Amino acid sequence: MKYVKATAVLPEALINEIQKYVQGATIYIPKPEAAHQKWGTRSGSRKWIDDRNTHIRKSFQNGLKIDQLAEEYCLSVETIKKIVYSK
Repeated sequence: MKYVKATAVLPEALINEIQKYVQGATIYIPKPEAAHQKWGTRSGSRKWIDDRNTHIRKSFQNGLKIDQLAEEYCLSVETIKKIVYSK
């Protein structure tokens, strides 16, 4: 999140209206709901985890045991169970 000076982006009338409620403070203005992105979308982390989980499921279906997968992927046995038994 970057700091933007209000006078650079807002009309003077709007600044005057905001000053009725707050002055000299930093205000966070959130994005509209439609502009929100799911976690990891921008960085690619979500895709990486989805690909890893798909590979874990396939390996489990091909006979690898849960404890073997946990060791191979450095994840807990419980995490592997959640991955392989989820829909």
